[in-house]
Amino acid sequence: MPLILVLAFTIAANAQPRPREPRTREVIHRDDVAIETIAEGSGPVIVLLPSLARDSEEFDPVAERLAAAGFRVLRPQPRGYGRSVGPMTNITLHDFARDVAAVIQHDNAEHKTDAPAILAGHAFGHFVAKMTAVDFPNLVRAVILIGAAQKQPNPEVQKSVTIATDPSQPEAERLKHLKLVFFAPGNDPKSWLTGFHAEVRAAEMIARDATPQQEYWSAGSAPILDIQGASDPYRPKSSSNELVAEFGARRVSVVIIPHSAHAVIVEQPRLVADAIVKYARALPH
Repeated sequence: MPLILVLAFTIAANAQPRPREPRTREVIHRDDVAIETIAEGSGPVIVLLPSLARDSEEFDPVAERLAAAGFRVLRPQPRGYGRSVGPMTNITLHDFARDVAAVIQHDNAEHKTDAPAILAGHAFGHFVAKMTAVDFPNLVRAVILIGAAQKQPNPEVQKSVTIATDPSQPEAERLKHLKLVFFAPGNDPKSWLTGFHAEVRAAEMIARDATPQQEYWSAGSAPILDIQGASDPYRPKSSSNELVAEFGARRVSVVIIPHSAHAVIVEQPRLVADAIVKYARALPH
């Protein structure tokens, strides 16, 4: 039977925070690309990758909890945010994977280690996490999917995502679609009426659409944790086990987060962080 967990409480093993390194920001250069990276904590590395057209600033609660649990958390800012710059056209997910790889390699060099990192990508970020695992398997210890879409998503759901993430659409229309896809009933979607960057959105959609699904879908051979929002229409219950069915229960674990939808990492940051910690601590060294 596949491992399916429903998280409804805080994991006790994560209850006692420990002193940690302060949060820093650094710009890492690769060819004609510069990636601003937020870093904090010490220990095994977890890289957090944000969703379509958004940056990783809103992951502060998750990053803080992971760092307190004994991990080093890296948050590369997408090209176009902060001090991150690079080509925004004629790109694919392979280009974004190289950005992530450069961040991991730089951090490893600074800490005199060659240890692989755990990649945790939310929504669009899961494409980048998978692609990095395919292109740079020696740098990736495991891939954590957070709010990832099913293999063949419902076109109506995709249409709602397109409207909800487009800052040029009327606010009332965007709010309607944020409620439909991103936020579970009772969770306020208004915070996501802001924070979407039009240029970043366009570049990420270009990269996604220019990369055939078969190039990234497998995430190489890395272990996978599939964190799903219980009310995410991108992952209806009928698709909860599709990765387990394709890649096997020995490789794929599934966690269902209650009271959340596609924006699960901001709806339930404590539960998402605790699921990551539990999984990361159980990985073989």
